[in-house]
Amino acid sequence: MADMSPLLRRRTPKNPADSTVTLIGKPGCHLCDAAETVIAEVCGELGARWEKKDITQDEELHRKYWEQIPVILVDGAQHDFWRVNPDRLRKALTG
Repeated sequence: MADMSPLLRRRTPKNPADSTVTLIGKPGCHLCDAAETVIAEVCGELGARWEKKDITQDEELHRKYWEQIPVILVDGAQHDFWRVNPDRLRKALTG
């Protein structure tokens, strides 16, 4: 039997413990606080690591993301900005 197309193969679920979620925000930002709550809940539930970076302390992050904060990265790739959808984040972490 011929090998199936990569598009037809089922993806193997990811292990969330192998992923890192990064929240890029700033102190005093209510959207950042709300995003942190969702990220902490989802990552805690799935066992994924997460970290928070202050955009006011990093010139490169400030230049790149200032108009989008909070910005959420999953394994270094931009996943979301402004608001975090918990179901979408779960899906990104579990594949």
